[in-house]
Amino acid sequence: MPHSQSSAQRGRVRLARGASPWLLPTVATAAVSLVRARRSGRWAAVAVPTTALAAGMLWFFRDPEREIATGRVISPADGVVQSIMPWKDGRTRVAIFMSPLNVHVNRAPLAGTVTSVEHIPGGFVPAFNKESENNERVVWHFDTELGDIEMVQIAGAVARRIVPYVPQGTKVEQGERIGLIRFGSRVDVYLPEGVEPAVEVGQATTAGVTRLDRD
Repeated sequence: MPHSQSSAQRGRVRLARGASPWLLPTVATAAVSLVRARRSGRWAAVAVPTTALAAGMLWFFRDPEREIATGRVISPADGVVQSIMPWKDGRTRVAIFMSPLNVHVNRAPLAGTVTSVEHIPGGFVPAFNKESENNERVVWHFDTELGDIEMVQIAGAVARRIVPYVPQGTKVEQGERIGLIRFGSRVDVYLPEGVEPAVEVGQATTAGVTRLDRD
């Protein structure tokens, strides 16, 4: 079911859970350099890049509120549809590439119960390469009204940490936040047999908003 939110809530932006290990040291360094820059030209030269980096980190780890759309399957990620591939078992894989400019908080594509969250070690090649199939990843399975739904968070060349928010056994609402991938990466959703994709390769997606399936 779609979530009901006021316009004030929808306009609110918070910071993503799991951002602290990267964000706090960067912001602290920027703050110190800005204070010392008032007394030293040498520190002023340091303050410019550290402040720019801190601002970039704050932008990257933004986590805006969303009015969740209706539909059987909605996008778990902000990004661009990289590929749509039929799978051997009749499912269709929709791969969404997330650049460092996208929001990196991922959301549940359907309401249901998380039946498994499996971390699989691997490499860190760029997420837009075919070789990224063997990258570090987290494989999710959801028990939903459409049956078992698989979703995979894939780390990229820069994204070397995937942070699940909910454990196995958790009941989630459609569009609920379920995890974070730090920096550029990819998210795959496997549509069950008989469900046709409503998106096209190259189409931009918004987590919790863009519908992936066709009526």
